[in-house]
Amino acid sequence: MESPKVERALISVSDKTGLTQFAQALTRLGVELYSTGGSRKALEDTGVPVRDVTDYTGFPEMMDGRLKTLHPKVHGGILQRRDNESDVAAAGEHGILPFELVVVNLYPFRETIAKPGVTVDEAIEKIDIGGPTMVRAAAKNHAFVTIASNPGQYDRILAEVEATGVTTPELRRALAGEAFAHTAGYDTAIAGYFAKLDATEADEHTPAELSVTVTKKSSLRYGENPHQAAALYVEADAGPHSLVNAQQLNGKELSYNNLLDLDAALGVARSLPSPGVAVLKHNNPCGAATADSVGEATRRAWDGDPVSAFGSILGYNAPVDAAAAECLAEPGKFVEAIVAPDFTPEALEILTTKPKWRSNVRLLKVGEVKPGGGALQLRAIDGGYLAQAADDMPDDESQWKVVTEAQPTDAQLAELRFAWAACRHVKSNAIVLSRDNALVGVGAGQMSRVDSVEISIRKAGERVAGSVLASDAFFPFDDSIHTAAAAGVKAFIQPGGSRNDEQVIAACNQHGLPMVLTGVRHFRH
Repeated sequence: MESPKVERALISVSDKTGLTQFAQALTRLGVELYSTGGSRKALEDTGVPVRDVTDYTGFPEMMDGRLKTLHPKVHGGILQRRDNESDVAAAGEHGILPFELVVVNLYPFRETIAKPGVTVDEAIEKIDIGGPTMVRAAAKNHAFVTIASNPGQYDRILAEVEATGVTTPELRRALAGEAFAHTAGYDTAIAGYFAKLDATEADEHTPAELSVTVTKKSSLRYGENPHQAAALYVEADAGPHSLVNAQQLNGKELSYNNLLDLDAALGVARSLPSPGVAVLKHNNPCGAATADSVGEATRRAWDGDPVSAFGSILGYNAPVDAAAAECLAEPGKFVEAIVAPDFTPEALEILTTKPKWRSNVRLLKVGEVKPGGGALQLRAIDGGYLAQAADDMPDDESQWKVVTEAQPTDAQLAELRFAWAACRHVKSNAIVLSRDNALVGVGAGQMSRVDSVEISIRKAGERVAGSVLASDAFFPFDDSIHTAAAAGVKAFIQPGGSRNDEQVIAACNQHGLPMVLTGVRHFRH
């Protein structure tokens, strides 16, 4: 059967972006418009001729608008099959007019529950019933009906209707798929909200059923390697200050590996005191620092490991200023990408005009950078997913204990605090050495903890003298303590919990060095 000419459109939208222009264009093409409530009023206010659905059905809106489109003359007009004699006969018998175009998007449920202090009653009133029903009906009957569930689809639909008076089967099927994804995401948000309402502390992050809806934002050139296909997908409720919603101000398109490193850099920056800077290489911080100024923090973070920092990704928790930009633009330095709350005009000018890599460096403005909130993280494994609360919440320092005879000075305690904040972002087995609120040595991803200690000491060189050491998990033996003490480390922080804790503490006492046990492990696999 040929595609039906678009003669009638049913319009009921919450998001009225582009609606007037779309409706005016349809009217010029001779399409008769039917609408309800706020959509009808919005069209009438701009002079677009529209027929009230209640006049058509003969049934008034009631119950504060809860009941208006749930009527056989509405859904019969959407669901009737034009090539089915019984459907056509039933429609004729009951005065049901066919709708070839349905323009419907849903109540702003996600936006409502995102507001501070929203009540359950307020959230429930934003659960759309008639809208999803019309969307699903139109999508199901896409052989005859075009469904527009997003204002971004209006231009595609108009282009075809203006050209031929009909829409193609290919477009209708594509829009149906988008519509079902739209309602699935909507229901997922509602299910997630209700799961949290009655969740106990134990299952708050791990509900019995978990639905995830993401939308493809962009295709990537390739994944970790050139032979792997890849794309970026965005969660429906991704916040405005998340990486996926950052504004790219300069540079080439982002790669898969860029995005992984930028996410890690942003995570480190969120953990540091402000102004703080993290230098990332292959998903591990090779440098991090906090200082009195962004420029000084940048220089000291880079100097943590200048060799590894070449071609790195940087994360900031304060705006990049001219001093920071001048530091990065010095000869011999190369930066792949920077994510920061903002860039001053002077910094942007320097980074995009001065260094050799000026046209390639990706600069991302992410807005406010603040500590995370333990959101659910998913990780794919063969045949399923692992879920956990993100390890991005500050530790409760009231639980920290000094377990050695030597007590850390105030300066050492501040240094240990910085090292501990940075250590949680290094892949296990993780060891970091810090001095003057800057990383000077990092040992990551080793199968033996003492190997990580030795690597961090080698990386630090002469700077190891007077540094403090943070370990993401307990020391199984005292060999790491003796190795670090011999190199000049002056204090330690670690979770504790080993059966050999007493042996490890005794080693610190032997060297007259303080050790803090946090009671919290920060493995990162």
